[in-house]
Amino acid sequence: MSGLFSAHPVRGEIRRVVYENAEGTYAVLRMAGDDDREFTAVGPLCQLTPGQSLEMTGGWEKHEEYGRQFRVASFRPVMPATRAGLIRFLGSGAIPGIGPKTAEQIVNRFGSETLHVLDHESRRLREIPGIGQQKAKRIISAWRASAARRDIFIFLQGLGITPAFCQKLYLRYGAQTVDVIRANPYRLAEEVDGIGFLKADAIAAELGIAKDSPERMNAAAVFTMNQETTNGHVCLPEEYFIHATAELAGQPPELARCGIDRALNRRQIVKLNDCYYTAALARAETELPGLVQTLAAAKRFAGTRCTAIPHAADGIVLGEKQQLAAERVMLAPLGIITGGPGVGKTTVLGEIVRRAKPARLRIAAAAPTGRAAKRLCESTGLGAKTLHRLLVFDPQSGRFGYDQSNHLPYDLVIVDECSMLDLMLALALFRAIAPGTSVLLVGDHDQLPSVGPGRVLADFIASGLFLTTHLDQVFRQASGSRIILNAHRINRGTLPEKNPAGTELSDFYWIEQDDPERVLDLIVRMNTERIPQRFGLDPVDDVQILTPMNRGSCGTQTLNAALQQVLNTGSKPSFQLGDRLFKQDDKVMQISNNYDKAVYNGDLGRIARIEPAKKKFSVIFDRRVVEYDFTDADQLTIAYAATVHKSQGSEFPAVILPLLTQHYMMLQRNLLYTAVTRARKLLVLIGSRKAVEMAVRNARQAPRYSLLLERLKGVLPAALPAVTRKGNTP
Repeated sequence: MSGLFSAHPVRGEIRRVVYENAEGTYAVLRMAGDDDREFTAVGPLCQLTPGQSLEMTGGWEKHEEYGRQFRVASFRPVMPATRAGLIRFLGSGAIPGIGPKTAEQIVNRFGSETLHVLDHESRRLREIPGIGQQKAKRIISAWRASAARRDIFIFLQGLGITPAFCQKLYLRYGAQTVDVIRANPYRLAEEVDGIGFLKADAIAAELGIAKDSPERMNAAAVFTMNQETTNGHVCLPEEYFIHATAELAGQPPELARCGIDRALNRRQIVKLNDCYYTAALARAETELPGLVQTLAAAKRFAGTRCTAIPHAADGIVLGEKQQLAAERVMLAPLGIITGGPGVGKTTVLGEIVRRAKPARLRIAAAAPTGRAAKRLCESTGLGAKTLHRLLVFDPQSGRFGYDQSNHLPYDLVIVDECSMLDLMLALALFRAIAPGTSVLLVGDHDQLPSVGPGRVLADFIASGLFLTTHLDQVFRQASGSRIILNAHRINRGTLPEKNPAGTELSDFYWIEQDDPERVLDLIVRMNTERIPQRFGLDPVDDVQILTPMNRGSCGTQTLNAALQQVLNTGSKPSFQLGDRLFKQDDKVMQISNNYDKAVYNGDLGRIARIEPAKKKFSVIFDRRVVEYDFTDADQLTIAYAATVHKSQGSEFPAVILPLLTQHYMMLQRNLLYTAVTRARKLLVLIGSRKAVEMAVRNARQAPRYSLLLERLKGVLPAALPAVTRKGNTP
């Protein structure tokens, strides 16, 4: 695509809707200009019909496949100016009760006065043969609804709201849209995806709401709290909260404090032990320690029934700490096994399961994500599930089938990849555990922390309530892997070793390159040519690019666009979601949990079929076909490249990892360590020595505010206002 030029507003009449996605955020229209010459308009053109006239801003561009077209930035509906245009508009089906024949009769009867009659003298419709009282009422009702919608869109666009968001707001609030926004535009930041505080603030400014208004400061406080929890914080200290709110609103700290107090009075946030929380996180942090302490105090628990088998299975010799980890299941009801790659965590789990089976213990195995659960299933032979499936989450009610009033029917519960366990999911898990059940958590505490709030695994280890075994010996079968050796070097703060020149094939390569454009070119060639040729790996199914960030020349957005062009060529069915193109055979990742479809955040699949006429497509996940509507496509992203954070709990045959100084905000030791440990057979690190050094030396982790550890140790009280004790959902 090339040649986007600025242009004066362009006016045209819609002749045909070529394509419109189901959510109404993108359409292709065939239009006729004032000179009756046709052209194509593309962009956020919502629920429009042939015969309507539009005034559009944007620019002309030359599409590589479709030629010259007008890309719309914004538009406003205008009434048709010609008799033929009026007939096409009224008879297009946009107004129920008016077909092409009736439209022609109305325009023939009233001519240039047609719109005035419909707006102000609707009773005159009965002058048309065949239009009786009831039909006239239906037509006028539909016309007024259409006019009201048009007026709402004009009002919204006057506030600087894009057509796509006009549609989103109208679908949510309907005829009340204008009233809702005028009453409190900051409500949009909490209730509408994609509208944060800054966008709501811009709308408020257009409405004349003062920068220091109490409502604005209240909204800034609530948004700050919610935003900080997405950064991993469970709570916020008072001074931090005041500073962050004041910075967001651009107002003095005393006004920020007033906004926070207003949010407290409205029970939008909670204050405990001089820290501020959302109600849900306050409940979770105060309830979880009691659940854990009750389980830890159990005198009789299932682990004591494990059989002490003297020899490991299949001639496997357990190391001293491995043997200790296997035996400790019998010593305490709560246990943790932690350690890096190659230290035998999987071997220990297999041994624990082998010892538990003669005791006829009922065993459950689970992990936070689907891919992690699949790996656990392969390593233990148990039917491992995601935690949400184990706890029987109901997406309709937002509740779990197993909770404090209906405990899991198991004697031993094993949960893997617990570095991904956030506070809310930990609460749901421990609510469902009956006293006397043995719980074993497994994870690598040196990896990236959970995406959700909290640092649960680290706090559990530090609390002393779990009998913890740190495995640190790399075993012979793993010692030959340069992936594992370099992962441990990185974790110790030492640069990874490069593969000596001229040596035989290795599983770890570091290609030094400082130029981002050269790195991008190397990634594409490595993925499409060199790795498939030298290692016999499939470029789509076996190779995964992991990168620290979404944006930038080596971010997921740029990489996916480049790789889609070379890995998924040819003319195939496709559809557009905003600026994103999905093609049949594309590699995609689910980026949010969909419990109805049983697909989860991080699951990888391939688009198997696209049916544009039905606005449907299907994706294959591990040989299982899942059907989607086009409206569901925002749950997916193209996934030839993914962020390191999204790879947690996953493992890939080959990983290509770009690491550049442009990623400086994300260059931390645990991020590099996590990325390296995602590779099973091959890791190719492409990037500058300076960037790698920055990552290895930066062992400082961004702070996560939480008082869970203090509560686990019993230092802080667990009192919580009754307002936060509603329901059984975390």
